[in-house]
Amino acid sequence: MNNTLFHIHDPMCSWCWGFKPTLEELLESLPATVTVKNILGGLAPDSDAPMPEATRQMLQQTWRAIQTSIPGTEFNFDFWTKNQPKRSTWPSCRAVLAAAQQNPELEVPMITAIQKAYYLNAQNPSETATLIELAESIGCDATQFADYLHSAAAHAELETHRHAAHQLGAQGFPSLVFVNSRSEAQPIAIDYNNSSSMLEQIERANVG
Repeated sequence: MNNTLFHIHDPMCSWCWGFKPTLEELLESLPATVTVKNILGGLAPDSDAPMPEATRQMLQQTWRAIQTSIPGTEFNFDFWTKNQPKRSTWPSCRAVLAAAQQNPELEVPMITAIQKAYYLNAQNPSETATLIELAESIGCDATQFADYLHSAAAHAELETHRHAAHQLGAQGFPSLVFVNSRSEAQPIAIDYNNSSSMLEQIERANVG
């Protein structure tokens, strides 16, 4: 795909949540000739095991670090007392695919619904019931969504995304990679607070 900006992310990646406002600003500023494609990198595989206490503490420290690095980012720390957290983000990734499978225009609303549920409303998107509720809230057919969520096709589709993230050289989430008309891939340095430097990088790489 030429003149494409690849956004490699995970809906349960806290730095992706912090990046969201600046990313939206960047996307609104892109030339009309640039296509945007979201790639699900998948942070953590399926697991029903409770999240270890050390991991819980690490993630809460990460949230606080993000609030310092990206002023205005909101997190609801009630999540850690109201839920039994799991280190499992692949279900939420497949939820994005399941929503998009019904209607490609539901991809971004599903990402946003998961992020707001997790970071603002202290809900757990590692749980199937939560994901189905969120899917219904954006207009998905719940039965069709649930059937696809855990299907072999959804697992295969996520694996395709994860492979694409690897091929693009994503080192973490979020990552941006621009591929120009010569099929040259250019990593875009993330600026969490200012879209202009990223836009300049894209414009320099957008030859032909």
